[in-house]
Amino acid sequence: MLQHTLARADLLSSRDRQITVIRRTHLCDAQPQFAGRSLDTVILQPENCDTGAGIFLPLTYVRARDPNATVVIHPSDHFIYPEKKFVEILRSLVQVAEHYPHQLALLGVPPESAEPDYGWIIPGEDFGWVGGRKIKRVHSFVEKPSPEQARKALNSGGVWNAFVFAASVETLWGMGLRCFPEMMPLFERLGGAIGTPGESEILNGIYRIMPVHNFSTGLITRVVDQASLIELDGVFWSDWGRPERIGETLRLMDKTPAFPWACLV
Repeated sequence: MLQHTLARADLLSSRDRQITVIRRTHLCDAQPQFAGRSLDTVILQPENCDTGAGIFLPLTYVRARDPNATVVIHPSDHFIYPEKKFVEILRSLVQVAEHYPHQLALLGVPPESAEPDYGWIIPGEDFGWVGGRKIKRVHSFVEKPSPEQARKALNSGGVWNAFVFAASVETLWGMGLRCFPEMMPLFERLGGAIGTPGESEILNGIYRIMPVHNFSTGLITRVVDQASLIELDGVFWSDWGRPERIGETLRLMDKTPAFPWACLV
């Protein structure tokens, strides 16, 4: 999955402008997937402190190198097909972020069911067009819904939140200062040490006191006024964070795994 994610990123930007974050203890498992790639753009996270730190750590490095950058966040546990069509839609997200620099441009997936394991986005009014695709404002978010809340979101025209988004670095940084005021000074301290002999020591030090924040519940749901949405179309998407979803995908695509089906139960 990591290799596929890196390959999709290659279609959007050069490799020297990509940053991959993995937990330090996962390096041995992940390293073979970086064959032919430089490890200079791989950041080893000392601990898993949820997605808040998981996103602002790489943003610290991007901001140090190019504070005017526009970034795209790619989770590495998604199955996507066809990938080239998906990347076309990502380019539209980037256009939204560049045309409207204070916006967080999110990707929504048309739902197949009232899935309570996914976050939901309730679309608002039409916002504009980019690359032939409609942009919508976001009315609200529903995170960690109950089954009833998921059914209500489905009936309200909601879409799944793919946790794929584009935004300017400075917009995300400002959102972080607003939503995670006790965490962001730690990353600003790290940013000032990047490229110095003390970088590694400071990285380890800030993670010893790093607050645990979820990016979705702690930030995305609080910036509705700056959120916009493009819906995925013509692409199959599945979050493979659970084994049974792998089985569902293989059955839908009429594929047989190279291992027993029982492994996916």
